Amino acid sequence: MESEAVVKGNYFITSESVGNGHPDKVCDQISDAVLDAVLKDDPKGRVACETFISAGLVIVGGEITTTTYVDVHKLVRGVLSDIGYTSQAYGFDASTCAILNAINKQSPDISQGVDGGGAGDQGIMYGYASNETKELMPLPITLAHKLVARVEEVRNKKILDYLGPDCKSQVTVEYVDGYPKRIDAVVLACQHTEKILDKTGKKITEKSRQEIINKVAMPIVGKLIDKDTKFYINQTGKFVVGGPQSDTGVTGRKIIVDTYGGIVPHGGGAFSGKDPTKVDRSAAYMCRYITKNIVAAGIAEKCLIQLSYVIGKAEPLSVFVDTFGTGKISEEKIVALIRKNFDLTPAGIIKKLDLRKPVFRRTAAYGHFGNPAFRWEKTDMAAKLKKDSGV
Repeated sequence: MESEAVVKGNYFITSESVGNGHPDKVCDQISDAVLDAVLKDDPKGRVACETFISAGLVIVGGEITTTTYVDVHKLVRGVLSDIGYTSQAYGFDASTCAILNAINKQSPDISQGVDGGGAGDQGIMYGYASNETKELMPLPITLAHKLVARVEEVRNKKILDYLGPDCKSQVTVEYVDGYPKRIDAVVLACQHTEKILDKTGKKITEKSRQEIINKVAMPIVGKLIDKDTKFYINQTGKFVVGGPQSDTGVTGRKIIVDTYGGIVPHGGGAFSGKDPTKVDRSAAYMCRYITKNIVAAGIAEKCLIQLSYVIGKAEPLSVFVDTFGTGKISEEKIVALIRKNFDLTPAGIIKKLDLRKPVFRRTAAYGHFGNPAFRWEKTDMAAKLKKDSGV
Protein backbone atom coordinates (compact mmCIF):
# COMPACT_ATOMS: atom_id res chain seq x y z
CA MET A 1 0.00 0.00 0.00
CA GLU A 2 1.35 3.44 -0.93
CA SER A 3 1.02 5.93 1.91
CA GLU A 4 0.00 9.56 1.57
CA ALA A 5 3.47 10.43 2.81
CA VAL A 6 5.15 9.44 -0.47
CA VAL A 7 2.63 11.03 -2.85
CA LYS A 8 3.81 14.18 -4.61
CA GLY A 9 1.74 17.12 -5.82
CA ASN A 10 -1.74 18.22 -4.73
CA TYR A 11 -4.15 15.56 -3.49
CA PHE A 12 -6.94 15.06 -0.96
CA ILE A 13 -7.09 12.73 2.07
CA THR A 14 -10.26 12.05 4.05
CA SER A 15 -10.70 10.57 7.53
CA GLU A 16 -13.83 10.01 9.61
CA SER A 17 -14.72 9.62 13.26
CA VAL A 18 -17.83 8.75 15.24
CA GLY A 19 -19.10 10.08 18.56
CA ASN A 20 -19.34 8.16 21.81
CA GLY A 21 -23.07 7.64 21.18
CA HIS A 22 -22.53 5.81 17.88
CA PRO A 23 -23.72 2.18 18.38
CA ASP A 24 -20.33 0.65 17.57
CA LYS A 25 -18.59 3.03 19.97
CA VAL A 26 -21.18 2.29 22.65
CA CYS A 27 -20.16 -1.37 22.34
CA ASP A 28 -16.45 -0.52 22.48
CA GLN A 29 -17.00 1.47 25.66
CA ILE A 30 -18.98 -1.31 27.33
CA SER A 31 -16.35 -3.91 26.41
CA ASP A 32 -13.54 -1.73 27.74
CA ALA A 33 -15.52 -0.89 30.88
CA VAL A 34 -15.76 -4.64 31.55
CA LEU A 35 -11.99 -4.93 31.01
CA ASP A 36 -11.31 -2.06 33.40
CA ALA A 37 -13.60 -3.56 36.03
CA VAL A 38 -11.64 -6.82 35.87
CA LEU A 39 -8.20 -5.15 35.94
CA LYS A 40 -9.18 -2.94 38.89
CA ASP A 41 -9.21 -5.93 41.25
CA ASP A 42 -7.42 -8.57 39.18
CA PRO A 43 -4.56 -6.99 37.16
CA LYS A 44 -3.69 -10.34 35.56
CA GLY A 45 -7.23 -11.18 34.53
CA ARG A 46 -7.71 -12.42 30.96
CA VAL A 47 -10.40 -10.60 29.03
CA ALA A 48 -11.76 -10.86 25.51
CA CYS A 49 -15.10 -9.10 25.76
CA GLU A 50 -17.50 -8.44 22.88
CA THR A 51 -20.70 -6.39 22.99
CA PHE A 52 -23.70 -6.30 20.64
CA ILE A 53 -26.39 -3.63 20.81
CA SER A 54 -29.65 -3.21 18.95
CA ALA A 55 -33.08 -1.72 19.59
CA GLY A 56 -33.74 -2.21 23.31
CA LEU A 57 -31.13 -4.97 23.74
CA VAL A 58 -27.50 -5.29 24.85
CA ILE A 59 -25.61 -8.62 24.68
CA VAL A 60 -22.23 -8.89 26.42
CA GLY A 61 -20.20 -11.99 25.59
CA GLY A 62 -16.68 -13.30 25.17
CA GLU A 63 -14.11 -15.15 27.23
CA ILE A 64 -13.01 -13.91 30.67
CA THR A 65 -10.86 -15.63 33.29
CA THR A 66 -10.64 -13.68 36.54
CA THR A 67 -10.68 -13.95 40.31
CA THR A 68 -12.99 -10.95 40.68
CA TYR A 69 -16.71 -10.37 40.05
CA VAL A 70 -18.18 -7.88 37.63
CA ASP A 71 -21.84 -6.85 37.84
CA VAL A 72 -22.33 -6.70 34.08
CA HIS A 73 -25.91 -5.42 34.21
CA LYS A 74 -25.04 -2.53 36.49
CA LEU A 75 -21.93 -1.71 34.48
CA VAL A 76 -23.79 -1.64 31.15
CA ARG A 77 -26.53 0.64 32.48
CA GLY A 78 -23.87 2.97 33.92
CA VAL A 79 -22.00 3.28 30.61
CA LEU A 80 -25.22 3.91 28.68
CA SER A 81 -26.24 6.59 31.17
CA ASP A 82 -22.85 8.27 30.97
CA ILE A 83 -23.14 8.44 27.19
CA GLY A 84 -26.61 9.99 27.35
CA TYR A 85 -29.04 7.21 26.48
CA THR A 86 -31.31 7.93 29.42
CA SER A 87 -34.72 8.24 27.77
CA GLN A 88 -36.70 7.13 24.75
CA ALA A 89 -36.30 10.64 23.32
CA TYR A 90 -33.15 9.32 21.62
CA GLY A 91 -34.46 5.81 21.02
CA PHE A 92 -32.68 3.95 23.83
CA ASP A 93 -33.07 3.98 27.60
CA ALA A 94 -30.38 2.65 29.93
CA SER A 95 -32.89 1.97 32.69
CA THR A 96 -35.30 -0.17 30.65
CA CYS A 97 -33.21 -1.94 27.98
CA ALA A 98 -32.76 -5.73 28.15
CA ILE A 99 -29.25 -7.02 28.95
CA LEU A 100 -27.96 -10.54 28.27
CA ASN A 101 -24.71 -11.76 29.87
CA ALA A 102 -23.10 -14.46 27.68
CA ILE A 103 -19.54 -14.45 29.06
CA ASN A 104 -17.51 -17.68 29.22
CA LYS A 105 -13.95 -18.61 30.30
CA GLN A 106 -10.86 -18.37 28.08
CA SER A 107 -9.87 -21.54 26.24
CA PRO A 108 -7.11 -23.46 28.07
CA ASP A 109 -5.51 -24.11 24.65
CA ILE A 110 -4.86 -20.37 24.34
CA SER A 111 -3.91 -19.75 27.95
CA GLN A 112 -1.17 -22.39 27.99
CA GLY A 113 0.73 -20.37 25.39
CA VAL A 114 0.14 -17.03 27.08
CA ASP A 115 1.02 -18.27 30.57
CA GLY A 116 4.60 -18.78 29.42
CA GLY A 117 4.91 -15.16 28.30
CA GLY A 118 3.99 -15.67 24.67
CA ALA A 119 1.74 -13.51 22.50
CA GLY A 120 -1.98 -14.04 22.95
CA ASP A 121 -2.54 -14.44 19.22
CA GLN A 122 -0.87 -14.26 15.84
CA GLY A 123 -1.13 -11.04 13.86
CA ILE A 124 0.44 -7.93 12.40
CA MET A 125 0.32 -4.52 14.11
CA TYR A 126 1.11 -1.05 12.79
CA GLY A 127 2.10 2.24 14.37
CA TYR A 128 2.55 5.65 12.79
CA ALA A 129 3.60 9.18 13.65
CA SER A 130 3.92 12.36 11.60
CA ASN A 131 5.13 15.84 12.48
CA GLU A 132 2.18 17.50 10.74
CA THR A 133 0.33 18.11 14.04
CA LYS A 134 1.42 18.79 17.62
CA GLU A 135 0.02 15.38 18.56
CA LEU A 136 2.30 13.86 15.87
CA MET A 137 -0.83 12.42 14.28
CA PRO A 138 -2.28 12.81 10.77
CA LEU A 139 -4.34 15.99 10.53
CA PRO A 140 -7.56 14.53 9.02
CA ILE A 141 -8.21 12.00 11.79
CA THR A 142 -7.15 14.50 14.47
CA LEU A 143 -9.73 17.01 13.28
CA ALA A 144 -12.41 14.34 12.81
CA HIS A 145 -11.98 13.22 16.43
CA LYS A 146 -12.05 16.80 17.71
CA LEU A 147 -15.28 17.49 15.84
CA VAL A 148 -17.23 14.62 17.42
CA ALA A 149 -15.73 15.42 20.82
CA ARG A 150 -16.95 18.98 20.32
CA VAL A 151 -20.45 17.68 19.56
CA GLU A 152 -20.47 15.93 22.93
CA GLU A 153 -19.22 19.07 24.68
CA VAL A 154 -21.84 21.28 23.04
CA ARG A 155 -24.56 18.77 23.90
CA ASN A 156 -23.51 18.29 27.54
CA LYS A 157 -23.15 22.02 28.16
CA LYS A 158 -26.59 22.64 26.61
CA ILE A 159 -25.07 25.08 24.12
CA LEU A 160 -27.24 23.31 21.55
CA ASP A 161 -29.83 21.51 23.64
CA TYR A 162 -31.39 19.66 20.71
CA LEU A 163 -28.39 17.44 19.95
CA GLY A 164 -28.48 13.69 20.69
CA PRO A 165 -25.71 11.22 21.60
CA ASP A 166 -25.16 9.80 18.10
CA CYS A 167 -22.96 11.62 15.60
CA LYS A 168 -20.36 11.17 12.87
CA SER A 169 -17.75 13.44 11.30
CA GLN A 170 -15.57 13.44 8.22
CA VAL A 171 -12.81 15.81 7.18
CA THR A 172 -11.12 16.14 3.77
CA VAL A 173 -7.73 17.82 3.81
CA GLU A 174 -5.83 19.05 0.76
CA TYR A 175 -2.15 18.08 0.84
CA VAL A 176 0.76 19.46 -1.13
CA ASP A 177 3.80 17.17 -1.45
CA GLY A 178 2.89 15.18 1.63
CA TYR A 179 1.86 17.98 3.99
CA PRO A 180 -1.54 19.53 4.80
CA LYS A 181 -2.48 22.88 3.26
CA ARG A 182 -6.21 23.48 3.84
CA ILE A 183 -9.53 21.83 4.66
CA ASP A 184 -11.60 21.13 1.58
CA ALA A 185 -14.72 19.62 3.17
CA VAL A 186 -16.30 19.06 6.58
CA VAL A 187 -19.09 16.52 7.10
CA LEU A 188 -21.19 16.35 10.28
CA ALA A 189 -24.14 14.10 10.98
CA CYS A 190 -25.64 15.01 14.37
CA GLN A 191 -28.60 13.28 15.96
CA HIS A 192 -31.22 15.79 17.11
CA THR A 193 -34.75 16.15 18.41
CA GLU A 194 -37.69 17.20 16.23
CA LYS A 195 -37.36 20.68 17.74
CA ILE A 196 -35.19 21.94 14.86
CA LEU A 197 -37.17 20.53 11.91
CA ASP A 198 -38.67 22.97 9.44
CA LYS A 199 -42.36 23.09 8.51
CA THR A 200 -42.03 20.15 6.12
CA GLY A 201 -40.67 17.94 8.90
CA LYS A 202 -38.15 16.52 6.44
CA LYS A 203 -35.08 18.61 7.18
CA ILE A 204 -33.52 20.83 9.80
CA THR A 205 -33.88 24.58 9.55
CA GLU A 206 -31.16 26.69 7.97
CA LYS A 207 -30.80 28.45 11.32
CA SER A 208 -29.97 25.19 13.12
CA ARG A 209 -27.64 24.11 10.31
CA GLN A 210 -25.71 27.35 10.71
CA GLU A 211 -25.68 26.95 14.51
CA ILE A 212 -24.03 23.54 14.14
CA ILE A 213 -21.41 25.02 11.82
CA ASN A 214 -20.73 27.97 14.13
CA LYS A 215 -20.85 26.18 17.49
CA VAL A 216 -19.41 22.78 16.57
CA ALA A 217 -17.29 23.04 13.43
CA MET A 218 -15.75 26.50 13.47
CA PRO A 219 -13.98 26.25 16.87
CA ILE A 220 -12.18 23.17 15.51
CA VAL A 221 -11.55 23.90 11.82
CA GLY A 222 -11.86 27.68 11.59
CA LYS A 223 -8.16 28.39 11.10
CA LEU A 224 -7.78 25.90 8.25
CA ILE A 225 -10.79 26.67 6.08
CA ASP A 226 -11.11 29.12 3.22
CA LYS A 227 -13.87 30.46 0.97
CA ASP A 228 -13.92 27.19 -0.98
CA THR A 229 -14.35 24.89 2.02
CA LYS A 230 -17.62 22.95 1.84
CA PHE A 231 -19.80 22.06 4.84
CA TYR A 232 -22.21 19.11 4.72
CA ILE A 233 -24.47 19.13 7.79
CA ASN A 234 -27.05 16.31 8.19
CA GLN A 235 -26.98 15.91 4.45
CA THR A 236 -30.06 13.64 4.27
CA GLY A 237 -32.06 16.48 5.79
CA LYS A 238 -32.63 15.20 9.31
CA PHE A 239 -31.22 12.72 11.87
CA VAL A 240 -33.93 12.21 14.49
CA VAL A 241 -33.83 8.40 14.65
CA GLY A 242 -30.29 7.39 15.62
CA GLY A 243 -28.24 5.31 18.01
CA PRO A 244 -29.09 1.64 18.62
CA GLN A 245 -32.68 2.30 17.55
CA SER A 246 -31.56 2.75 13.96
CA ASP A 247 -28.26 0.89 13.69
CA THR A 248 -26.86 -2.27 15.26
CA GLY A 249 -23.56 -1.86 17.11
CA VAL A 250 -20.74 -4.38 17.59
CA THR A 251 -17.38 -4.14 19.37
CA GLY A 252 -14.39 -3.62 17.10
CA ARG A 253 -16.05 -2.34 13.93
CA LYS A 254 -14.39 1.09 13.91
CA ILE A 255 -10.74 0.04 13.65
CA ILE A 256 -9.75 2.78 11.18
CA VAL A 257 -11.45 5.41 13.36
CA ASP A 258 -9.52 3.97 16.32
CA THR A 259 -6.12 4.32 14.64
CA TYR A 260 -4.89 6.68 11.91
CA GLY A 261 -7.93 7.32 9.74
CA GLY A 262 -6.80 5.21 6.80
CA ILE A 263 -3.61 7.21 6.20
CA VAL A 264 -1.50 4.05 6.67
CA PRO A 265 -2.22 0.29 6.75
CA HIS A 266 -4.04 -1.37 9.63
CA GLY A 267 -3.24 -4.81 10.97
CA GLY A 268 -6.88 -5.85 11.12
CA GLY A 269 -7.19 -6.63 14.82
CA ALA A 270 -9.61 -4.62 16.94
CA PHE A 271 -8.58 -3.18 20.32
CA SER A 272 -11.52 -2.78 22.68
CA GLY A 273 -12.39 -5.48 25.16
CA LYS A 274 -8.96 -7.14 24.97
CA ASP A 275 -6.52 -7.39 27.87
CA PRO A 276 -2.86 -6.47 27.18
CA THR A 277 -1.69 -10.05 26.59
CA LYS A 278 -3.52 -9.68 23.27
CA VAL A 279 -0.86 -8.15 21.01
CA ASP A 280 -3.59 -6.89 18.68
CA ARG A 281 -3.89 -4.14 21.24
CA SER A 282 -0.69 -3.91 23.29
CA ALA A 283 1.75 -4.24 20.37
CA ALA A 284 -0.21 -1.64 18.37
CA TYR A 285 0.20 0.71 21.33
CA MET A 286 3.93 -0.07 21.43
CA CYS A 287 4.19 0.61 17.69
CA ARG A 288 2.65 4.04 18.22
CA TYR A 289 4.96 4.71 21.19
CA ILE A 290 8.03 3.83 19.16
CA THR A 291 7.11 5.82 16.05
CA LYS A 292 6.11 8.88 18.08
CA ASN A 293 9.45 8.87 19.88
CA ILE A 294 11.34 8.44 16.59
CA VAL A 295 9.58 11.48 15.10
CA ALA A 296 9.93 13.48 18.33
CA ALA A 297 13.65 12.71 18.28
CA GLY A 298 13.97 14.22 14.80
CA ILE A 299 15.14 10.92 13.29
CA ALA A 300 12.32 11.10 10.72
CA GLU A 301 9.43 13.42 9.87
CA LYS A 302 7.10 10.47 9.31
CA CYS A 303 7.51 6.92 10.52
CA LEU A 304 5.58 3.67 10.08
CA ILE A 305 6.40 0.45 11.92
CA GLN A 306 4.99 -3.05 11.52
CA LEU A 307 5.44 -5.84 14.06
CA SER A 308 4.30 -9.44 13.62
CA TYR A 309 3.72 -12.14 16.22
CA VAL A 310 2.74 -15.81 16.50
CA ILE A 311 0.66 -17.16 19.36
CA GLY A 312 2.73 -18.50 22.26
CA LYS A 313 6.03 -16.91 21.15
CA ALA A 314 7.30 -13.82 22.97
CA GLU A 315 9.60 -12.12 20.47
CA PRO A 316 8.12 -10.63 17.29
CA LEU A 317 8.71 -12.52 14.07
CA SER A 318 9.56 -9.33 12.18
CA VAL A 319 10.15 -5.60 12.60
CA PHE A 320 9.59 -3.36 9.56
CA VAL A 321 10.13 0.41 9.35
CA ASP A 322 9.30 2.93 6.62
CA THR A 323 10.11 6.64 6.93
CA PHE A 324 8.84 7.52 3.43
CA GLY A 325 12.11 9.15 2.49
CA THR A 326 12.14 11.47 5.52
CA GLY A 327 14.58 9.54 7.70
CA LYS A 328 17.97 10.98 8.63
CA ILE A 329 19.36 7.46 8.97
CA SER A 330 18.47 4.27 7.09
CA GLU A 331 15.48 2.10 7.96
CA GLU A 332 17.89 -0.75 8.75
CA LYS A 333 19.60 1.40 11.37
CA ILE A 334 16.22 2.44 12.81
CA VAL A 335 15.22 -1.23 13.17
CA ALA A 336 18.48 -1.87 15.04
CA LEU A 337 17.78 1.18 17.20
CA ILE A 338 14.32 -0.14 18.03
CA ARG A 339 15.58 -3.61 18.94
CA LYS A 340 18.26 -2.08 21.17
CA ASN A 341 15.97 0.29 23.07
CA PHE A 342 12.58 -1.47 23.28
CA ASP A 343 11.53 -4.82 24.74
CA LEU A 344 9.00 -6.04 22.18
CA THR A 345 7.79 -9.09 24.10
CA PRO A 346 4.24 -8.96 25.51
CA ALA A 347 5.64 -8.84 29.05
CA GLY A 348 8.06 -6.06 28.12
CA ILE A 349 5.34 -4.03 26.42
CA ILE A 350 2.95 -4.43 29.35
CA LYS A 351 5.63 -3.30 31.80
CA LYS A 352 6.86 -0.35 29.73
CA LEU A 353 3.40 0.99 28.99
CA ASP A 354 1.91 0.08 32.40
CA LEU A 355 -0.99 -1.80 30.83
CA ARG A 356 -2.24 -3.73 33.86
CA LYS A 357 -4.23 -0.72 35.07
CA PRO A 358 -7.89 0.10 34.31
CA VAL A 359 -7.21 2.84 31.74
CA PHE A 360 -8.91 1.39 28.69
CA ARG A 361 -12.45 2.77 28.67
CA ARG A 362 -10.96 6.22 27.99
CA THR A 363 -9.52 4.87 24.75
CA ALA A 364 -12.85 3.60 23.44
CA ALA A 365 -14.04 6.93 22.00
CA TYR A 366 -12.20 9.63 20.01
CA GLY A 367 -9.28 7.38 19.04
CA HIS A 368 -6.64 5.33 20.80
CA PHE A 369 -3.82 7.61 19.65
CA GLY A 370 -3.07 11.30 20.00
CA ASN A 371 -4.36 11.76 23.56
CA PRO A 372 -1.46 12.91 25.79
CA ALA A 373 -3.09 11.25 28.81
CA PHE A 374 -2.17 7.80 27.47
CA ARG A 375 1.17 6.26 28.46
CA TRP A 376 2.01 5.25 24.89
CA GLU A 377 1.77 8.90 23.83
CA LYS A 378 4.74 9.95 25.97
CA THR A 379 7.95 10.98 24.23
CA ASP A 380 10.23 10.03 27.10
CA MET A 381 12.47 7.90 24.86
CA ALA A 382 13.13 10.64 22.28
CA ALA A 383 16.33 11.95 23.87
CA LYS A 384 17.81 8.45 24.18
CA LEU A 385 16.93 7.59 20.58
CA LYS A 386 18.38 10.86 19.33
CA LYS A 387 21.64 10.21 21.17
CA ASP A 388 21.93 6.61 20.02
CA SER A 389 21.09 7.50 16.42
CA GLY A 390 23.67 10.28 16.19
CA VAL A 391 21.32 12.62 14.31
